[in-house]
Amino acid sequence: MSFVIKTPADVRPSEITPETVYRSRRQFMHGVGAAGLAASMPAVSLGREWLDSNGFKPAPPSDETITPRGYATSFNNFYEFGTDKNDPAELSNRLTTEPWSVEIAGLVGKPGTYAIEDLMAGVDLEERIYRLRCVEAWSMVIPWIGFPLKTILDRFDPLGSAKYVAFTTLYRPEEMPGQRSYFSSIKYPYVEGLRLDEAYHPLAIIAVGMYGQVLPNQNGAPLRLVVPWKYGFKSIKSIVRIELTETKPPTTWNISASNEYGFYANVNPTVSHPRWSQGSERRLPSSLFNGNRKISTRMYNGYDEVAGLYTGMNLRVNY
Repeated sequence: MSFVIKTPADVRPSEITPETVYRSRRQFMHGVGAAGLAASMPAVSLGREWLDSNGFKPAPPSDETITPRGYATSFNNFYEFGTDKNDPAELSNRLTTEPWSVEIAGLVGKPGTYAIEDLMAGVDLEERIYRLRCVEAWSMVIPWIGFPLKTILDRFDPLGSAKYVAFTTLYRPEEMPGQRSYFSSIKYPYVEGLRLDEAYHPLAIIAVGMYGQVLPNQNGAPLRLVVPWKYGFKSIKSIVRIELTETKPPTTWNISASNEYGFYANVNPTVSHPRWSQGSERRLPSSLFNGNRKISTRMYNGYDEVAGLYTGMNLRVNY
């Protein structure tokens, strides 16, 4: 098992983590602990083994600073724990991530339920620095650690009739208080999906870590999807089921509000959300000192190499 740094060609040097951040993992974790965040790290021993047994080769510092880890782990949407941005960080410590298994189902030659240790055996981990664009018009730049989604799918021999990949999040209301809320408009468990060719694109990854450490519970431990050219709600967290299907699978936000959230959810500055524009975004963190840091949103979040997946499609209709 190995760990390598890979940076997609479209990511500017300005989006790479500054060298000072990764100079020492131990120093960094000490700083994280001082900030009160170390306790939020899940005890996933396999992930810890992956990350601690290999060193980083940091990129040189540049003009765009990556989103601070403390911000990315304390400001996010994970409605299973609550609708406030700080609910996931405050309430996810009760989530149990060991043991963890994933059901592989549907149109595959090797269906079954696999322990995460078996599912990930022999996987080579990579660091990917990706922009994250939320449908709410804010964004971050996050260093994920993971591997191409294609790696997992190929292991289970997809059948020729498979056209889509459906994902399901953990349903455990005793540990995820948002799932038992009487006021939630979401039907749980959370579900998402991709077309098979989207899932096979090299940019689509399964993440098991971020910022040089295993994923915190609030960010989708122990494994989540990251699809950087789509709005963040497509990147489903805490995955327990992957199913290959012939028909388009239902997706949670499309079920909840089909007039606002389509199946594709590609970042598209020319198609507004019914309640706000998608033409610009607020790069976080922002404050009284640095302003709103408003920047123009780019088609596909700037990942132009995925455009070929949608040749001939009307992206206003297929939003």
